[in-house]
Order: sequence, then structure tokens, then C-alpha cells
Amino acid sequence: MVSIIWDKRAFPVYFTLLPKLGSSNITEQKDIITKVIPLFNNYKVCVLGDREFCSVKLAKYLQEIDVYFCLRLKKNEFVEYQKDVWLELQKLGLVPGVSFFLKGVKVTKTGGFLGFNVALIWKRKINGVAPKEAWFILTNFESLEYAISAYQKRFDIEEMFREFKKGGYNLEDTNVKGERFISLVLLIAIAYTGATIQGQEIKRKGVQNYVARVKEYNRLERRHSSFYVGLYGFNWVNFKNDCIDLVVTLMRLNPSKRNYYKKGINAMKLIESTF
Repeated sequence: MVSIIWDKRAFPVYFTLLPKLGSSNITEQKDIITKVIPLFNNYKVCVLGDREFCSVKLAKYLQEIDVYFCLRLKKNEFVEYQKDVWLELQKLGLVPGVSFFLKGVKVTKTGGFLGFNVALIWKRKINGVAPKEAWFILTNFESLEYAISAYQKRFDIEEMFREFKKGGYNLEDTNVKGERFISLVLLIAIAYTGATIQGQEIKRKGVQNYVARVKEYNRLERRHSSFYVGLYGFNWVNFKNDCIDLVVTLMRLNPSKRNYYKKGINAMKLIESTF
């Protein structure tokens, strides 16, 4: 699946079902990328991939078609650290809180490809706890900062898959296969995209607090995504039809709360305007 990242979320653009288990190969990766790249010929494109896409051949192909890339390497990958001196990435002395950048190095002993950069970073400890492993990123960006900034956006793709599954549509519990699976993924992709864009619009109108508790004390990351706000914003508004009589009765018993009631009604109208 190829997705485009926008506003901290990934939106599916193109996908195909492989006739096998396991990772895709270079031929399959080139095939799907070739289909997608023309859609963005007015933009600078950066391909982000996890360790499934750590092929140096893929990097070479992306470089040939003038596309930026950040592909995560496995820790046991070899690089030519000095002339004829090959070391595994995990043996370069990287520790938590340290990062550095290798420019124009050969990657893998077998291929011996030239002209790649490798960004290496192991994030520092926070509250005494460090990430379990470092990042080794194959890239054609010219600085550590650009490479790390770009690669961090890959985790927005993980959020998309989480919301396709247990975080939203429970895709893995359907047990459908073949064309039925493809059809279901297509429907979920459309629904997910619509709900996420709607959630972003609700946030722009400033009424997301009526739908979800989006912040918590001492929590750095937002509690609920735009997808969640959009999905449950629809349910929240529709619920008014089931409980409107009860709410009116409560307002009569508590006239001091009427201003809050009016604000809620106004929020519903704003949310309805995003449908």
C-alpha cells in the first residue's frame, strides 16, 4: 500500500494484494511506485519505508527517478566505514543520545553501491528510559536533520493501519479473501479518508471537545486522532435525536445550565456543517 501523509495522518492512494505471505520484493515495489509517482509530478516526493523496504536496489531506483527516500536499514547491515573497512551498523558505537551522519558511503558488501548517505540516531533517555534500538536510515537527503524529520512521519502510516484494524474498522476480524478483501479495503479507505478529513474540519471549527477528550493532564501527545473525532462526531450529533426530550427536561430543571446547552446546540450545528 502507498499512502500520502498529510496533517499527521496517512491517506491510502494505491494498493495491491500480493499472491504470497511475507515482504514484497524489489520488482513489486518498483511496479507500485511507478504507478503512483506520476500522480505527484508537480511535487517533490520522499518515499518512506521501514525495514521491509531496506533494499539498496530500491534506493538506487528512487535515486535514478529523482525521488527522495528514507529507508530504514537493519542493524546488521554493512557499510564501508573507511576504505576497505566494513562494519555492521550496530557496531559503530551508537548509544542513547548520540547521532551522526555518514555521507557517500558504500552499503552492503555484495552490492557495493556508491553515493548513499546513512543517518544514525539513538534517541536520548526520557525519564530514565531510552528507546530499545537505534534508527539506521538510508537516504539521499544531505543532512541528518532532514533525514530524521522526514522519517519520523512514517509513524503516521502506522497510525493509519492501526485505525484500519483494532483502532477503528477491525479489518483483521473479517476473514475475507481475494476480491472481497480488496473491495473491503477500498470501502474502508474511502470511509477512513472521509472521517479523517471531517475530523480535521471539526478541529478547525474548535468544537472537538464536544466529541472527545482530546487532551489529558501531563500527556504530550493528543489523546484522539482526527479520524476518531470525525468518526464519533457523526455519532455524537445523531445521538441528539434519541435524547433530545430528556435534555430539554433537564434544562427546565437546571435553568442555570442553559448557556452550556446553547453552546452544545451551536457545536452540533457546526459539526453538521462538515457532513
